[in-house]
Amino acid sequence: MSTKSADNTNHPEGKKQTSGRGGGRQNDTPDVKLSKSLSFVLRHGAEKVGLNLREDGYASLEDLLKLPNFQKYSLQDVQRVVDNNDKKRYTLIKDDKDKWWIRANQGHSLKIQSLELEEITDPALYPNVIHGTYLDKWKQICQTGLSKMSRNHIHFASGLFGEDKVISGMRRNCTVFIYVDLKKALQDKIQFFKSSNGVILSEGKDGILPVEYFSQVLDPSGQSLL
Repeated sequence: MSTKSADNTNHPEGKKQTSGRGGGRQNDTPDVKLSKSLSFVLRHGAEKVGLNLREDGYASLEDLLKLPNFQKYSLQDVQRVVDNNDKKRYTLIKDDKDKWWIRANQGHSLKIQSLELEEITDPALYPNVIHGTYLDKWKQICQTGLSKMSRNHIHFASGLFGEDKVISGMRRNCTVFIYVDLKKALQDKIQFFKSSNGVILSEGKDGILPVEYFSQVLDPSGQSLL
């Protein structure tokens, strides 16, 4: 299992971590700081901080709350952050022994063997598969394609942010929207999956989704960039 942190600057879910341990910015609320710490540990830094993850990505909440950065938090704090997270990044469950487990639903750079992803096989069910990014990143993407970088997948949304229950998969301030020709990609044996919080994921071809699978690229005004 790799613990290499992701460089997210080209990624729809965010820019580089502001802290090596995901602590967030100084003016973040306590819940935002907790969410960012959860994101870092569960997606990227579990081994670095000595937290064991199961093959499905779940960590023992009891073990997590013993870590130095989490000792000031309680089960109730974590439940509140999980329940109120607008992108539904986390799943918190209790097993038949009353033990709590938590995982990040997607966005990992850690290798997770079984993340319970749903494979997409019918392109008709997903008329829009969109990667959101920024104009300065598009200049490179249009030459090299989309890269998963140090994460396990490239992230996409099933629509624009806020449309038809689209809550995750891109940032609300994206300025470039790359639409994928899903039918062509599936025909060429490129796999796509949907996470439990609705993010569409793909490894592409050797970590890259080439430009030939872009059906259109638009700016916020609908102007074509391709």
